[in-house]
Amino acid sequence: MTALGAERLHRTMKLLDLTLNTPAENLALDEALLEEAEQAGSPREVLRLWESPQPIVVVGRSSKVDVEVHRDQCRQRYIPILRRSSGGASIVAGPGCLMFSVLLSYQQRPVLRMIDQAHCYVLGMTCRALAKLTPGVEHRGTSDLVLAGRKCSGNSLRCKRNHLLYHGTLLYQFPLELIGNCLARPPREPEYRKGRSHADFVTNLPADAEQLRHALADAWQATEPPRPWPRELTQRLVDEKYSRAEWNFQR
Repeated sequence: MTALGAERLHRTMKLLDLTLNTPAENLALDEALLEEAEQAGSPREVLRLWESPQPIVVVGRSSKVDVEVHRDQCRQRYIPILRRSSGGASIVAGPGCLMFSVLLSYQQRPVLRMIDQAHCYVLGMTCRALAKLTPGVEHRGTSDLVLAGRKCSGNSLRCKRNHLLYHGTLLYQFPLELIGNCLARPPREPEYRKGRSHADFVTNLPADAEQLRHALADAWQATEPPRPWPRELTQRLVDEKYSRAEWNFQR
């Protein structure tokens, strides 16, 4: 463990447990938190927790929808497809999949400017949080968490000048067959996957949403009530970006 990883957090992080009404608003809020922090001129750190009330497919910033997503299957199931601001491959989320986002300051944690350290730090913190609920969760590949060799969490990040947004999934009571229904095999696979299908590769954590929420909040010492969240910026990002087909289905 690095000195940073061993450090017991002495800064109090804001906790924002907030799910908005639409998939577009929820994705926009993550980016709005990052942009607001950049504009503030001072370090800001937030742990956000949310869970989509409906199944959604979220593709990475550079993903090709027609390569990674079964669009016909999504259309038949009325599952919207949206694009996030961070990289990585496509995911399926919805009820039974807790989403977490961590906004971190480079001023307070300068080592996170090294991408590999950012992955190790955030996922190491998440592993320690989950260890209180189920032992054996570990970081594998670039940004996966696995339990007994099966993926239970996928993660990605977005870097700006002064802050880092790291966000991901925690499967706990998710209908896992939906992943294979909605997604093709990813264009790049980690070695530990060993060619397994989605059905043989993913698993749910043996925990419920409240247990996961408490474990993450405790690990990050996210105890302070949140400042007002950036409503206007979130809505502007929805209107200009996340609700538009030219963003979500760009080639």
